Parts: sequence; C-alpha cells; structure tokens
Amino acid sequence: MEKKNSFEVNQVSQLEDVARAILLQKRTGVIALYGEMGAGKTTLVSAICAYLSCTSAVSSPTFSIVQEYPTAQDETVYHFDFYRIRSEKEALDLGAEMYFYSGNVCLVEWPENVEGILPPDSLAVHIEVTGTHSRLIRF
Repeated sequence: MEKKNSFEVNQVSQLEDVARAILLQKRTGVIALYGEMGAGKTTLVSAICAYLSCTSAVSSPTFSIVQEYPTAQDETVYHFDFYRIRSEKEALDLGAEMYFYSGNVCLVEWPENVEGILPPDSLAVHIEVTGTHSRLIRF
C-alpha cells in the first residue's frame, strides 16, 4: 500500500517504486536512512543503486565506512555506514562533508551518529519493521 511518502513493503520487488519515489524527492545530496539493525537499509540502498544504474555490486560499508558505486551515466553514488563511527569529528576527519556537498547522491546508514554534520536539506527516510517480511518506509 502506498500513501504520499509512505510505503508498506512486503516484498523486495516493491522497493523499485520506493527508490523511484525517494529519488523524485531528492535527486542529489544526502539521503539519510534510519532504521534498526536488520531493518533493510542496505537492501534499500541496493534498490536505489539499481534504479540509478550503478555498475558495481552494493555491499555494506560497515568496516570501510564509505563505498563508491559508479553509474552507467558516469556519476558516482556514495554509500556510508556510520554504525561504527565514534564521533562527528571522526566523520569529518574522513572527509564526509566533501562527499555530502559533492552534488552526488550520498546514501547514509546510521545517520543519527552524524546528524550534526548532515546538510540541512538531507532527506530523512525511516524504515520501520512491521513484520518478518514487511516494512513501513516513510520520508
């Protein structure tokens, strides 16, 4: 079921519609993905990257902090996982702001760990687990 900026998702195939709707709201810049561990943040990143025609496989950057995915249009999508980040200063030292203001799509998992340095126009996407295979995605 879909309402404006709210999607009930019961199967992975529905994420294409969610990805399209998110990118209609935010074609460039930071998309902050909020959700508990296992909610499907990386799965949603995969759907967004597929929609953007990324040419490399998506994987969680938990240990590398950031992954870069080239697209068929010679653009780059940046995927961050700030789960292990200890401070906003650590993220700044890694050059997060350079990525955030690059004009490229930046998909940020665990944005609550760096909220103070996110651009004010970041799009917040909330993923709520509603069942074993169902999610409510709002933005």
